[in-house]
Amino acid sequence: MCYLHYLYHSKRYIMGNLGFQELLIIGVVILVMFGGRKIPEFMRGLGKGIREFNDAKNNVKKEIEEGIKEKDEKAS
Repeated sequence: MCYLHYLYHSKRYIMGNLGFQELLIIGVVILVMFGGRKIPEFMRGLGKGIREFNDAKNNVKKEIEEGIKEKDEKAS
């Protein structure tokens, strides 16, 4: 319990509290670094990666549930 408490609070201090101004500055820096044309491509790639991750996660969950169901059927 103490270790989990430590992890929670250490993450909070590392990340800090980002307000609107900080997020705006980060957005401007990204816009300057990548330019207006690269950001949509980056966001498409990010969305595709998130979608693939969620699909893989759902497939693993489905396989685990099917395995549990088969085990219960064999036990019956």
